[in-house]
Parts: sequence; C-alpha cells; structure tokens
Amino acid sequence: MTAYTPLPIPPAALRELRNLDDAGRPMRPFTAREDGVPLDCVGSPLRCCLRAVDAGERVALVSYAPLRRWAAATGADPGAYDEAGPVFVHADACGGPRGVRGYPFARPGALRTVRRYDARGHIVGGLSFTVPDDAGAGFDRVLGEAFAEPEVALVHVRSLEYGCFQFEVRRP
Repeated sequence: MTAYTPLPIPPAALRELRNLDDAGRPMRPFTAREDGVPLDCVGSPLRCCLRAVDAGERVALVSYAPLRRWAAATGADPGAYDEAGPVFVHADACGGPRGVRGYPFARPGALRTVRRYDARGHIVGGLSFTVPDDAGAGFDRVLGEAFAEPEVALVHVRSLEYGCFQFEVRRP
C-alpha cells in the first residue's frame, strides 16, 4: 500500500485529448506492436490507466499539459511554469486504473524528476530521484518530504530522460 495516491489523467481530459490534444493536434491512433512498427511503444506507460501498453492495443501519443488543466479547474495561473509533453493513452475509453497497487512505472533504477507546485501553479522545489529497489518506500519518502512543505499543493512525477509526465499526486 502506498502512502499517496497516484492520479491518472482525469476522464474528462481524456475525452478532450482523444479529440484534440493540448497542442491542438488531432489524435492519431495506432496499434502497438512488438516489432517496432509503427512505433515500439509496447511497455510504455499509459497515463489513462497507469499501466504499460500491451501489444495489440490501440493507443495514441498525445500532448498533455497537466498543470494547465489543473490550473483551469482551480483558478491558478502557472504562467511560465505551464508545459506540455507527450504521453500515451488508449485511443478508446478504457475505464481507468483497475487494481493498480503501489506507484506506477516505478522500475528500480529509473530516473524521475519530482516537481513540487504551490496553489498558484508555480514550482516551489523539486529533485531528481532514482527509483530504489523498494520503490514504494522511496516514493513514500520523497512525496512525504514534498508534502511536509505547507505550500506544496501537488507534485508531478516525470521521466528524467524524456521529461514525460508519469503521474500526479495531490495534497492528501
């Protein structure tokens, strides 16, 4: 059991992203294949249901701006801290996470950036983090440190290598 709840992309945002993504581009679905055609995405993280892409699934790579969407819902103004990046989602409705235990995409040795944001949507700290063998304890520790700061409203976990959004955690 994790101390914090990793959040997937919300269903309303997914419906919009499956029409136009946050860069204004229409979704271009494809079938994930192990042989790399059209794109070797098998095993890549799906942000709609917080699990890896399986061969044969219809998926899409879309641009997603999680802070922008959170700010629109809360009235915050992240200004220059707003950013968008690529994420994989199912091309069709998937029902969201089912039976997800622990922190998703927490492969030991993976490099992550843990960014802290305040209620205005401004970055108030962050760190790079190597996922330890006990990934749950490691994430519990860094998220606990983040939320120990009273101004932290939410945390984004991203891939260090590509900057891809992995998941969000909000103040408990």
